[in-house]
Amino acid sequence: MTLWQPDPALIRRPAYQSLADQFARAIHDGRLANGVRLPTHRRLAEDLQLSVQTVSRAYEELIRRGLISGEIGRGSFVQTQRREPEPPYLPERLGEVIDLSILKPVCEPMHLERLKQALGWLAENLPSSSALSFRPNMVFPRHRAVAVEWLKLCGLDASPQNISLTNGATAGMTVALMSVAPPGSTVATEAIGHHTLVPLARYLGFNLEGLPIDDNGLIPEALDEACRLSDIRAVFVQPSVINPTATLMDAVRREQIAAVARKHDIAIIENDVLGPLVEDRPPPVAAFAPERTLYVTSFTKITVPGLRIGYLAAPDRYVAAVANRHLVSNWMATPLVAEIATKWVTDGTAMELVRWQRSALRRRQDIAAEVLSGVDYRVHRDGLHLWLELSGDRAEESFVSQARLQGVAIAPGTSFRIADAPWHPAVRISLGSTTEGELRAGLSVVAKLLLGDPEHLLLAI
Repeated sequence: MTLWQPDPALIRRPAYQSLADQFARAIHDGRLANGVRLPTHRRLAEDLQLSVQTVSRAYEELIRRGLISGEIGRGSFVQTQRREPEPPYLPERLGEVIDLSILKPVCEPMHLERLKQALGWLAENLPSSSALSFRPNMVFPRHRAVAVEWLKLCGLDASPQNISLTNGATAGMTVALMSVAPPGSTVATEAIGHHTLVPLARYLGFNLEGLPIDDNGLIPEALDEACRLSDIRAVFVQPSVINPTATLMDAVRREQIAAVARKHDIAIIENDVLGPLVEDRPPPVAAFAPERTLYVTSFTKITVPGLRIGYLAAPDRYVAAVANRHLVSNWMATPLVAEIATKWVTDGTAMELVRWQRSALRRRQDIAAEVLSGVDYRVHRDGLHLWLELSGDRAEESFVSQARLQGVAIAPGTSFRIADAPWHPAVRISLGSTTEGELRAGLSVVAKLLLGDPEHLLLAI
């Protein structure tokens, strides 16, 4: 127990946010020192005459702000020294855990066999430039020409000279951000967005502003207002299902986002890693604003995880910046992997694997619909995950912990939180990261937790 206690008379609605703010001020003022152990959720709830759920949400908010750390079985501790953010997924799979936390495609022995065959082909057909050259322009002209054909399948027309090959989508989006958002500038994005954006903004020195979303994605009026009130340099969007809430933005909304960006002359970075996997989708935002959109796609989540290669298509005004930033951060994409991607695009293997993945994911969706019957969640039939909002009396951290103690790992929704607005607890559940049998078992655990009485995990005092 600490000497300092929050003042219940100062708590305003929403109570969890007000309580978290009191703790934050005490930590910043030095009234709570680094390493001090905080009261248990239940003890503090009794002292302040609040619900345990309210205290749990306040502690979750403090964890999100990086001010405290929670350790199962030990308690919650003040953490004034900045630490690296934890990923929403398990860094490694331990023991018998059913891992539904990491976002990956469905994989079977067939995928490994295809990659082995491709490596055998590469051993016999490796061009000397891919093995011996240090100059990207000596290696990639042929690959860029093939990339044009793949981008057409994504709904985008691009010229070879506007395409850079990257080591996957993460490298592509990092280069894109470096190209349009200098240190000190501000990038707008969805309030619930890409989990690497927050640390990436800190590393690269730009500010991040999370904007309101609805069932159709980023709200154009919110972007317009942010551009009027702040010096927004770019907007980062994930309009095609890969976003945490599994939203597919319609064509009208995409055109509206493009119009706002054009009105304020800001860049658009579009993360579209699922590409042609999402059937019957609208054209990319880049198709509505090709003069200002840096479009990122890759093969990792739609073919084989080991095929870590992607395409970054940039408009003329950013081509030089992209080339320079890519050179200093990556030099160039791995030529040997690029050879396999180009072969697979050319001979049709890539699209064959995409169609297989689409079919496999739809079977997984059927399993989820069966096991979670009666549960309200968001999903797209061609998506890799589902987004499940928890009822108001459930604490997100506790729910994730309870699932983990029962052998199931799921991703906490706060890992994807960008804005500081009031938060509704949620979890992201991957559908492709394990076998169908394990998926069914893992979802059954989640369903039982949802049907049971919400109760916070007791921590040892």
